[in-house]
Amino acid sequence: MEPTNNPDFQHGYTSGVEGVNRETYEGYLSSQINTDWLTERIEEKRTEVDTINQQLSEATEANRAAFANLQTHTLQVERLAKQVGQREADRQAVLVDRDTLRERRTKAAPDYSLFAGLLFLVAGVSFLAGDLIISHEIVAYALNIRNTNEAWAFAVGLAMVSILLKPAYDRLIEKPYQEDPEKNGRKYGQFKIALAVFAVITLAVLGWFRYEAYRTDQLKSAINKSVRQLQLNTDPSATTQVLSPSTINKIEKQLSESSELNLALVNSPWALLSFVLSGILFALAGAVCLGIALPVLSAFWFRWLQADIKLWKLRRRLKRLDKEIAPLDAELAEQRTQQNVLQHNLDLLPDLTELKEQRQTVTAELNELLAELKLAQTDSRISNFNDGYGQGEATRTVLSDEEQRQLRKEMLALQNGNRNRPNEARPTGTPAANGANGKAPGLRPHQTIRKFLSDEL
Repeated sequence: MEPTNNPDFQHGYTSGVEGVNRETYEGYLSSQINTDWLTERIEEKRTEVDTINQQLSEATEANRAAFANLQTHTLQVERLAKQVGQREADRQAVLVDRDTLRERRTKAAPDYSLFAGLLFLVAGVSFLAGDLIISHEIVAYALNIRNTNEAWAFAVGLAMVSILLKPAYDRLIEKPYQEDPEKNGRKYGQFKIALAVFAVITLAVLGWFRYEAYRTDQLKSAINKSVRQLQLNTDPSATTQVLSPSTINKIEKQLSESSELNLALVNSPWALLSFVLSGILFALAGAVCLGIALPVLSAFWFRWLQADIKLWKLRRRLKRLDKEIAPLDAELAEQRTQQNVLQHNLDLLPDLTELKEQRQTVTAELNELLAELKLAQTDSRISNFNDGYGQGEATRTVLSDEEQRQLRKEMLALQNGNRNRPNEARPTGTPAANGANGKAPGLRPHQTIRKFLSDEL
C-alpha cells in the first residue's frame, strides 16, 4: 500500500488542511495501538490462565491418584514394620536372656571337677554314716534307750548336726573365700590348718586307743590260752574231770585279770577322747565335705540340666524368630521399594502450590493489563472525541447556515441509522464502516456531508 492511500495519512492530510490540532489524533493513534497491544497480551494471559487451570486440574487428579496408591503401600509398610519391630523386640529379649544365662553359666563354673564333687559327696555321706553309728551306740547303750526305733531316730538327729554345721561353714568360711580369695584367704587357711591339726590329733588318739585295744586283746588272748592250758593239764586217768582247787583258783585269777583288762580299756581316757574327738571330727568333716560337694553338684546340675536345656530352647526360639523375620523383611523391602517409586513419581508431578502461585501471578498480571486497557480505551475514545470535535469545529467555521442545517439533518439520520443497525464487532472507539445512508466507508460524518455538498455543486 502506498503511503498516500493509508487511512492515517489521509486523516493527517485532512487535519493539516483543516488546521486541526495534530496532537489529538496522535494521542488517539498511540492509545489505539496500546489498546491493540494490551488486547493481545490479555488474550495471551487468558490463554495462559486457562492452560495453568488445565495443568492444575490434571496435576490435582494425578496427585490424588498417586497419593491414593502411595497410601496403600504406606499402610502396608507400617503394618509390616510393626510386625518386624515386634519380632525384633522378641528376638532382642531372647538374646538378652541367652547372654544373661550364658554369663550365669560361666559364673557358676565350680572350682572342682564333677569327679571331685562326687568324691567329696561319698566322703561326706561316709562321715555321716560313721557319726550315725557312733551316735546309735551312744544312744542305745550309754543313754540306755532300748527301743530300736527311738534309738535310731535319736542317732539320726545327732548325725544331722553335720547338716546343721554345713550352712555355718558355707557362709562363714567357704563363701567369703570364693567371693574374695585375697581378703579371706588367711582365715580360710587358718580354718583348714586347724581342721587338719584337729584331724591329726584325733587320728593320733584313735591310733593310740587302737593300740591299747590291740594290747588288751593280746593280753586277753594270752589269758585265755593259759586258762585252756590249765584245763588241759588235769589228770587224764581220773574217772571224772574234776579240777583241783589250786587249778580253779588259777583260772579264776586269770579270768579276773581278763575282766580287769576290759574294765581298764573301757575306763581309759583314750577311749573317752576317741569317742568325743571322732564324733566332733565326723561332724566337722561331714560338714566340710558336703559344703564342697553339694555346691559342685549344684553347679553341674544348673549348668547341664537347667542352663544348657534352657539355652537349647532359646536357640530353637531364635531360629523360629529368624524364620518368621526373613519373609517379613523381604516383603517390607519390596513394599518400601514400591513406596519409594510412588513417592518419586509423586515428587515428579507439578507442584500444586507453585501452579496456584503461578496462576495467582498471571491473574494479577491480567488484572493489571485490564486496568491498563481500560485507561488506554479511555484515552483512545477521549482523543477520538477531541479529534472529531476539532474537525467539526473547523468545519463549522467554513459552512454556511444552510450547510449547517443540512449537516445536522445528516447527523440525525446517521445517529438513527446507528441505533437501528444491529451491533457489529468493531474496534472500540472507531466509527462505523458504513453510514445509514450508504456513504463511503472510512469517512467521518462531516467529511461525508462535505463530500455530499461538493458533489451537489
